[in-house]
Amino acid sequence: MKKIAIIGTVGIPACYGGFESLVQNLVDYQSSDVSYTVFCSSKSYHLKQNTYKSAQLKYIPLKANGISSIPYDIISLVRCLRIKYDVILILGVSGCMVLPLFRLFSRSRVVTNIDGLEWRRDKWGKVTKAFLKFSERIAVKFSDVIIADNQAISDYVKSEYNKDSIVIAYGGEHAVINDAVISDEKSDYYLSLCRIEPENNVSMILAAFANSRYKLKFIGNWNNSEYGLLLKDKYSKFDNIEIIDSIYDIEQLFILRNMCKGYIHGHSAGGTNPSLVEAMQFGMDIFAYDCSFNRYTTEQNAHYFSSSSELCKIIDEMEIGNIPKNGKIMSGIAQYRYQWSIISRMYEDTYK
Repeated sequence: MKKIAIIGTVGIPACYGGFESLVQNLVDYQSSDVSYTVFCSSKSYHLKQNTYKSAQLKYIPLKANGISSIPYDIISLVRCLRIKYDVILILGVSGCMVLPLFRLFSRSRVVTNIDGLEWRRDKWGKVTKAFLKFSERIAVKFSDVIIADNQAISDYVKSEYNKDSIVIAYGGEHAVINDAVISDEKSDYYLSLCRIEPENNVSMILAAFANSRYKLKFIGNWNNSEYGLLLKDKYSKFDNIEIIDSIYDIEQLFILRNMCKGYIHGHSAGGTNPSLVEAMQFGMDIFAYDCSFNRYTTEQNAHYFSSSSELCKIIDEMEIGNIPKNGKIMSGIAQYRYQWSIISRMYEDTYK
């Protein structure tokens, strides 16, 4: 049995984002060939369990996100030296600056998921972008295996570093609770869900519906930034737009996804996005911002837009039947690509 240490996340049970859901499902679907130890942030858990299912949990007394993610990941790596793990699975590149030194003292196989090209994101300043790019370069050079969650990222790694990587995305069937039946009868609204950041083209989507007769429910963390507050104030005045604060309850999200007539995905960065993969499970029509990440995720079969007017036009055309619906195709792709049993097996193959 191989001993695997996972570092770089808040921890499990999942309480934050995509990487945390990934780790929880790796544990849920693990084979008898592996044993997991997961490093967790003690700042994020009031109840500090020693185990989650069959996984051992180790706690670091720092936050796992923001600037503290750097020492958090470094301390996790140092603690990995105390036990001879067969494999270190690193999620993200924040602490990878110390990988050259770590490799001098450890014979563990290092598998790194470099995430979604964090250094390209508009929200980071020049210094942060430079650091993340440097960390990415070190991660690629000193890891035995690089995982990319999207083919576009894999292509970038090959072009930038002349190194092959393995494409492994995310599962999404957890969004369909308790094997519930997906409704064929849909309501009259479209749905969008994301962190309220400019790179997710929130204003573009809102402007499109402000100029249409169709209903939109938009879920996000509107109160966390000046950008979100301004958009919330401006567009909550429209009768056909419902601004909804973040929802983390999976049952509430299931109801909203199950009944919506289409999902609007505005993400322009970050590789394969879990919220898109989750939406595809429901057989709803998908409208995605036109970028290589989203085209690879949907296998070129979604409806794509790059402006408010284009989104309006595409929805109008689909509503009157001039362009085909794509929900069944999206569901089919999700069934053979974005299932956790498949993802878990692919990760375990990288440990060999």
